Amino acid sequence: MPRDPIGEKPLTNAERQARYRAARARGLPPTRSRRTADHRSRAQRWRDAVAELLALQRDYAAWLDTMPDNLQESATADALRDICDLDLSELQIIEPPKGFGRD
Repeated sequence: MPRDPIGEKPLTNAERQARYRAARARGLPPTRSRRTADHRSRAQRWRDAVAELLALQRDYAAWLDTMPDNLQESATADALRDICDLDLSELQIIEPPKGFGRD
């Protein structure tokens, strides 16, 4: 994803290099920011997502169980019941396809 331009138009390569050299001449350390790469396979990401959904469903079930009696008929309780009634066990059974020998 390209960065947003600093001015109204993107810098040319020469302008970018001049700015870099000027910063080095002033003694500023180079700043590089990188996003951490997610090196998990798609299959592992699928298993992690299903595990997260199951954990959330358990949390919502606990929330519903500890909800006071006067709130058992509220919209929040209805939404929690709907989440708890979902059958996520089918998602656990699914094994994503292998991808070109990389998984």
